[in-house]
Amino acid sequence: MALTCLRPLLRYRSFAILCLTPLLLLPLPLAVPTREAKCGYIIIIMAVYWCTEVIPLAVTSLMPVVFLPLLGVRSAKAVCLQYLNNTNMLFFGGLIVAISVEHWNLHRRIALKILLLLGVKPALLMLGFMIVTAFLSMWISNTATTAMMIPIVQAVLDQLDSTEHDMTVMEQAAGQTNTVIELEEKSTPESTAANAVSNEQVPDDPRSSEEKKKWKHVCKGMTLCVCYAASIGGTATLTGTGPNVVLKGQMNQIYPDNNDIVNFASWFGFSFPNMVLMLVLAWLWLQCSFIGLNLKKSWGCGTEKTAKDKAAYNVLKEEMKKLGPVSYAELNVFLLFVLLVLLWFTRHPGFIKGWASWLFKGGEKYITDAVPAMFVSLLLFILPAQKPKFTAWNPSKSDSEQTEEAMKPFLSAPLLDWNVVQRKMPWSIVLLLGGGFALADASANSGLSAWLGDQMTPLGSIPPWAIASVVSFTVAVFTECTSNVATATLFLPVFASLATSVKVHPLYVMLPATLSASFAFMLPVATPPNAIVFSYGSIRVLDMVKSGIIMNIIGVLSVTLAINTWGRPMFGLDTFPAWANSTAKQ
Repeated sequence: MALTCLRPLLRYRSFAILCLTPLLLLPLPLAVPTREAKCGYIIIIMAVYWCTEVIPLAVTSLMPVVFLPLLGVRSAKAVCLQYLNNTNMLFFGGLIVAISVEHWNLHRRIALKILLLLGVKPALLMLGFMIVTAFLSMWISNTATTAMMIPIVQAVLDQLDSTEHDMTVMEQAAGQTNTVIELEEKSTPESTAANAVSNEQVPDDPRSSEEKKKWKHVCKGMTLCVCYAASIGGTATLTGTGPNVVLKGQMNQIYPDNNDIVNFASWFGFSFPNMVLMLVLAWLWLQCSFIGLNLKKSWGCGTEKTAKDKAAYNVLKEEMKKLGPVSYAELNVFLLFVLLVLLWFTRHPGFIKGWASWLFKGGEKYITDAVPAMFVSLLLFILPAQKPKFTAWNPSKSDSEQTEEAMKPFLSAPLLDWNVVQRKMPWSIVLLLGGGFALADASANSGLSAWLGDQMTPLGSIPPWAIASVVSFTVAVFTECTSNVATATLFLPVFASLATSVKVHPLYVMLPATLSASFAFMLPVATPPNAIVFSYGSIRVLDMVKSGIIMNIIGVLSVTLAINTWGRPMFGLDTFPAWANSTAKQ
């Protein structure tokens, strides 16, 4: 009865949140007419809008441009500068390269090649799907990777299912034939008639309900591994997923003298081993849950390829054949992609001087990771998609044909067209990052960050590793219900204030929080990869929750281990850095 009465009110839910949130919070800036309170007012409203998504995330991100100047917190000029800063350009360049890889189907070719190399035994097949998905998610969006991988997984599983069905039918038919031959030798009219009746009643699917249930269980594991690997893989590189870029931007915003402590090379050095650890643990967990640890059956130890294995292998070969030979455009995109990765790694490796210092005077100060990203992006719009053709005089052709050849442009269309970028670029994330940077800037300059830091001083009595663990767990739970970028945007300035107030290295708290923002494993609505996998219909919410709880625990434990082992010497986490201290005093 109560639910029936409340149902009409749900129609007005969005309207109520949209209008009542600013009105109910209005006493805050009126009762406390300070810049800190006004900044907090805007942050709380945006947090509510981001969490409930009553209006699109990107639209909410534009609110600082209007309300921070109106309330006198920051000038419009200062706010607008935050929307396309150095970090945004790094992310923008990385996305353009990812779009080019997608556009020329290079990611599909890489995926199929790795799967063909690894083999098609159940455990190896799952490992192959996870390695491919995680690797691609390091460079292109998690959503695009999952959307590309799921049809391949489904095709392989359908072929395996079909082959198993056919083999069962053939085995039963062979068994029935042998039985009939034996009975005919001492047959009676009654027994012959009975056999005839039994032969007519062959069921459509001869497999037992237990076998079908087991196969369905395997299919769930094979599809879940894709969305989990996509989320895990995105954490390995600085441009792999939104929260990583948010951390980079917030560090530059809050601690401008941080000596570029978070760059592509340092992030990869810390996060890649953590990604590998998580991937292995996730694979073992999913294998135990959905396939079972039967080495002979799952790994194929000491056995020959079965008909099922050959069928699955043929499906992958057919998919590879459809792509045809490697085109000139694919090769160029691959070379540019490798060039970008090399430039990122060697710009400022840390243990030796990078190319930025060797080749350019003051390069460490002036050149950031955004420069190689935009350089390679520019090349994508310049280099041709087809080989340049040199036309020479051919006496066998007529004058009109020669003229027509001469009129053709020397360079063909470029590797990437701006219309493709406009269509595929997730502009909402660029705006979302800008909104977050604007809020962080306003928090620091209004004094809100300092006030929050003062309130958190009592946490200084807790060991730093315990603070990092609590932060990881809190963010991992929160990100199940909200966008991972919005979660990082909301929490990181608060955690920066916490670190400054308790005199702990900011990255000791901010790094675990950033990685944990990507650990949305439990619900279909938590992240787009989960939603894509869930939409295929073979997975229930309960299946995702059951396996996702353990995945969240694996994630939090892995991050805690990483930050307290190799993270300590890599970032000098045992000391409170001078650049963080000087920022606090300003």
